[in-house]
Parts: sequence; structure tokens; C-alpha cells
Amino acid sequence: MSRRKEREMLHKTKGIVLKTVKYGETSLIATLYTELFGLQTYIVSGVRTSSKKGPGKANLFQPSAILDLIVYHNDLKNLQRIREMKWSALYQHIFFDVLKNAVAVFMVELLTKCIKQPEPNPDLFYFIEDAFLHLDTSEGRVQANFPLFFMLHLAGFFGFRIQDIYSEKTPFLDLQEGQFVAEHPEHHQVLEGNHSYITAQLLRAQQPAELQELALNQETRRALLQAYQLFYALHIPEFGEMRTLSVLQTVLA
Repeated sequence: MSRRKEREMLHKTKGIVLKTVKYGETSLIATLYTELFGLQTYIVSGVRTSSKKGPGKANLFQPSAILDLIVYHNDLKNLQRIREMKWSALYQHIFFDVLKNAVAVFMVELLTKCIKQPEPNPDLFYFIEDAFLHLDTSEGRVQANFPLFFMLHLAGFFGFRIQDIYSEKTPFLDLQEGQFVAEHPEHHQVLEGNHSYITAQLLRAQQPAELQELALNQETRRALLQAYQLFYALHIPEFGEMRTLSVLQTVLA
């Protein structure tokens, strides 16, 4: 057996689609966050062609899709290959509902900006998978508050989770430090008043269903989304601004 074959083995893993680009006449280059290998890029051959058996499988590779995969993996390669793929979970709403799709695309962009290296992190994978599955079935306030919940809880996987120590004595949220403090910082990157209190409530929510108890208006959600984007930009190099944020805010309105 050649050294190349020794290194390149078949593995079963789940993957969440983050990005695809067309490659050649019939193929795709797909970036997925996988259960076993973390962030990986795959060449997916022939999925954009149709045959007598039916259409190609390019529709599997929509952003946020959760797939069961059999993949070839070689640590020395930047571009891997997929042998088999199928739906792991078939969403009922995300690909068809305008609001849910806007939230899902926003979540995908946030993940793309945060996840840069291929290191595996199964706990992060399961958190993301669970979040998309909850989003698919969410309604009302849960759906509207979901982007805020996701942003705050995702941060913990990248080392800058806000500790929930909000109280009357520590009512200011210093976004630079990522913590509640007793006095207003000298800078302006801070949340206070109702925005600080609501952030504490979002941090205390352990399950998406609890978001139903948070009755927030459009302006509050808009302000918090902007603040949390700033929070990420302060802690992740070259984070910049999210292009999907304005679309999400329009749809939420």
C-alpha cells in the first residue's frame, strides 16, 4: 500500500455546510464544519448534473444543511474528498421560511468569521447542530430572539464568554472586557440600563424555549445585535462587519 493510501482513510462524520462555490462544469468546492475534523474544505464531484435517476445532489449543500458523510481524509491535504453524502436532518422550515432562513444565513456568516482553523471541537459541533435544529422548529419570540441567544452563547467556545454576574452593583456591561462592572468604563463600548439587563437574561437562558419569556421590541433587538457585533469585533481579529446583519434586521422588522 502506498504512503498516500496509508494517510488517506475513509471516515464517517457529520458536517454542517457553511459555504459552497461552483467548480468546473459539474462540481462544487464546499466548506463544512465537521464533527470529526472541524473546519474542512471538500471537492464534491459531479453533484451539479442530472441523470435518468434524478437531479444532482447539489441541493444538499445549502448553507446550514446538516449532512451525514463518508469522507476521505488526509491531514497533509487542504482539499479533501467526499465519497457519500445524505441528509442527517431534513429541515421542515429553514430553507423555505424567509425569517428562519435569514436567521440561519446570519448564523452561518457568524460561524464563518469565527472558525478559521481545522481543529476538531465536538462540543462546538453539537452546539451548532442543536442550534439549527431548534431554529427550524422555533416560533414567535423564540425565533425573533434566537440570533441574540446564539451570539452570546457561541462566544464561550472562542474564549470570550460573558460571565453572568449582572446585579444592581454591577449594572454596566463592558464590551471590551466582556464582563459586568460596577462603574461606567471610560470608553463608550458599553451596555447599560435595559440593554445590560436583557443581556444578562439571555445569558441565563440555557434552552431556546426560555426565549419565549423575553418580550423585546424591534429597536431593542436592533441595538443589541449591533452591540454584540461590536463585541465580536473587539475579540476576533479582522472580524469586521456582518453583511447579513442588515438583511436580518429588515426581516425581523
